[in-house]
Amino acid sequence: MAGSSGESSPRDAAGLDLVFKAYDVRGLVPEQFDAALARRIGAAFVEVLGIRVTDGGPGAVVIGQDMRPSGDELVAAFADGVCAQGCDVIRIGLASTDGLYFASGDLGLPGAMFTASHNPAEYNGIKLCRAGAAPVGSETGLRAMRDLVEGGIPPYDGPAGSVTRRDTMPAYASFLRSLVDLSAGRDLSVVIDAGNGMAGLTAPAVLGTEAGLPALPLNVTPLYFELDGTFPNHEANPIEPANLRDLQRAVVAEGADIGLAFDGDADRCFVIDERGVAVTPSAITALIAERELRSRPGSTIIYNCISSRTVPEVISECGGVGERTRVGHSFIKARMAETGAVFGGEHSGHFYFTDFWRADSGMLAAMHVLAALGSAPPGTTLSSLLARYDRYVASGEINSVVDDAAAATERVRTAYAGQEEVTFDDLDGMTASAPDWWFNLRPSNTEPLLRLNVEAVDAGTMESVRDEVLAIVREP
Repeated sequence: MAGSSGESSPRDAAGLDLVFKAYDVRGLVPEQFDAALARRIGAAFVEVLGIRVTDGGPGAVVIGQDMRPSGDELVAAFADGVCAQGCDVIRIGLASTDGLYFASGDLGLPGAMFTASHNPAEYNGIKLCRAGAAPVGSETGLRAMRDLVEGGIPPYDGPAGSVTRRDTMPAYASFLRSLVDLSAGRDLSVVIDAGNGMAGLTAPAVLGTEAGLPALPLNVTPLYFELDGTFPNHEANPIEPANLRDLQRAVVAEGADIGLAFDGDADRCFVIDERGVAVTPSAITALIAERELRSRPGSTIIYNCISSRTVPEVISECGGVGERTRVGHSFIKARMAETGAVFGGEHSGHFYFTDFWRADSGMLAAMHVLAALGSAPPGTTLSSLLARYDRYVASGEINSVVDDAAAATERVRTAYAGQEEVTFDDLDGMTASAPDWWFNLRPSNTEPLLRLNVEAVDAGTMESVRDEVLAIVREP
């Protein structure tokens, strides 16, 4: 018998609930996530998605991994679980998450990317997708896998699958190059901070000549390109300002035109202008939206409810249709499929492209910014290019520890409900809007936190709203 249904469950219900998140599997290794659990998740993946040929599936799964030290053991165990259930495995080795999405789309196979993204070294996890990089979240299979892992995997009596290896990096690099033309622009000086993550492998492949591609007019200064899952220099989490400081200093010291920072699995990209100032992801969303609408007039662009008001304004000004959605890749990818949207952007630095199977790619977003800057008139700086998107003042995301997120949110709603011209919506958490400001309060999926984002027409208004809301949220 190839199946493994006789094994005892390696985690109790409470432990599984800690590891199975809304969009992926993630936990401390080995305390929360170990090889035994990875093996059962591999088996459950086959069962829930119906991957076996006899179930009408493609009969194989593609697997990639980032540079974390725990990756090899976990990948081998997951692959063993897949093979034990009668499916083949194609291992593509070290890859970025968007590299795995490429392989899933290009090969027409469901995929598993072993990464804990921006989390510290002691974590690992799995981002799962259906064939064509279609998302797998709580409502689209992840919860069913969790229940199957707890309850036991059905036995399978057929032949086991086999494992093969394939290098998809050259095809990935060529494909991205085919989507954005960087060859005709002016010379640019670029500093890239890979944070010892997967961009240290993918940036040279895509922007250099390692894949046998023609040279680009880019002079790249690398920071922390050495793959090291212990993150010896700083965490690979560029949404935290402290992790951008090395890049900001290097951009100014080098006199560079632009800086790019990637997270650990390189699916997110953050941008630094020539002054060493961080560019908001909403500005990048607006820039790429404008580029996409120039080539596809009248198209739909997706943006999440934390994005700046600049984004829908630019979409409208460019003749596009803006579609506001909840935070999270599963929701955005689903709405892109439903609406035929060509692009989507999030405040967290995730950018989604219909030409990339509606998946997110930090590298593809970076290429759009490089192309926009490179094709601008000589002497154009990144800050001047993006000035038209700098319309409001934002607080950034502020977390508050609360005992009862729902009660705290209702206190805030009550405080603002009587104010003139204030409206509310509950698309994702609670958003309150007025002519000169808006804020969103959204509970964390996994922690006793409320996340606050505020935006206003000027700093004084933003600070006033921010401080008032925080005082209500945090009142004893």
